[in-house]
Amino acid sequence: MFLACAVLVLSASRSARATPRPLPFTYTTETLGQGELEVEQFADLTPVKGLDSNNNPTWYLGTQFQTEFEYGITDRLELGLYVVYVPTPATFLEVPEMTEVTGVKERLRYVFADPGAWPLDVGVYGEIVEGQTEVELEAKVLLQRRVGKLRIDTNLWAEYELNLGSPQAGVLLGVHEKDIVLNPTLGATYEITPAVHLGAEGWMRVEFQDPAVSPRPPLALGPAVYAGPAVLFNFGKLWWSTGIYARVSQVDHVMLAGTESYGPVWMRTIIGLSL
Repeated sequence: MFLACAVLVLSASRSARATPRPLPFTYTTETLGQGELEVEQFADLTPVKGLDSNNNPTWYLGTQFQTEFEYGITDRLELGLYVVYVPTPATFLEVPEMTEVTGVKERLRYVFADPGAWPLDVGVYGEIVEGQTEVELEAKVLLQRRVGKLRIDTNLWAEYELNLGSPQAGVLLGVHEKDIVLNPTLGATYEITPAVHLGAEGWMRVEFQDPAVSPRPPLALGPAVYAGPAVLFNFGKLWWSTGIYARVSQVDHVMLAGTESYGPVWMRTIIGLSL
């Protein structure tokens, strides 16, 4: 079904304007116009600890990659199809889970009015994830306010995850935990020139497992709070957005190997192209 949708989107594409994301973790309320197509490539990087082949705690660079095809169904309703790949070091005995899982995702984003028609631009976002180790339902409320060249955005973001367990361990559906995840974001950007936008963004992630874990791991489930600068370079149909964030929660905590996903620094970069 995912491949069929992707082929349909590609075959229906035409020349279009871009809808760049000035804040890498926060969706705006701008959507593609009807019949327009955009491709976006995400990359996340964060230093974390795993257990190497000798069972020694070892730092390495945790990564996750997403490719998204966005298509404007109408001027206010947008379809997104994702392919996600989360590599793990083959020589490590144990590594922490990243925030994404290898698999595919489908989502819809809808805005209720044209930009600026309301005092506050409002949109909604719904997503389904089919990953190797979990399935997930995700919802966001998107809020945006523009004041001249200043733009303020927030996403009220929640996820419901059903963990399928590890295929290697033979864990079956229904015998592992269910998670509720809260992942709100907030940021602001200022248009220095049409090609350069500078901003700052913060985001938080916290997981609540069922059955609950006791005692609660200090950093494996959060809350983890990050904040940092972001920059967007907009070249018309091509754009590039990057944010570098420091973890501002539990800054003195010594990370445990193999269990904690939230490194002291997190970087996300996105390149988008209208087709």
